[in-house]
Amino acid sequence: MTDKKKPEPKQDYKKIAEQLAAENAQLTDALQRERADAMNLRRRHEEQIAGLRTVVKANVVRDLLPIIDNFERALKHAPAESADSDYVKGIEAIVKQFGKTLTDIGVERIKTVGEPFDPHYHEAVSMEEGDGTEEIVSEELQAGYKLGDEVIRHAMVRVKG
Repeated sequence: MTDKKKPEPKQDYKKIAEQLAAENAQLTDALQRERADAMNLRRRHEEQIAGLRTVVKANVVRDLLPIIDNFERALKHAPAESADSDYVKGIEAIVKQFGKTLTDIGVERIKTVGEPFDPHYHEAVSMEEGDGTEEIVSEELQAGYKLGDEVIRHAMVRVKG
């Protein structure tokens, strides 16, 4: 008996290496896509949370605005002789504190008197005769507020035009 070795199958190592490189590139591409999808999902989630925070803030502020309005009305109707009383000074301090708190959470009072009428921010309750060139807010009847670009409450105004 002769000692015959079994022939080794011919393998094209170059072809196998190319196949493995292509598979590696495919898997790397799939991994990068998954990472991008995860980052986009995280970003959308963070945007949704920020949006919800804004909605919650706006709702809380909307509920507090009548209280602020009542304090401001109380100050406007305070008798002149009691202007220096501790009671009036206390109400002024409350109004000031409300204003500071609103500013701290990003709520702005909408500018009114002397500003051009803007239906995005102002609600015209009445009109006065003017020179007819431009509609200008002549009086603020109720303050308006916005949080960022979102109007929480339109300012009720009298317009001169």
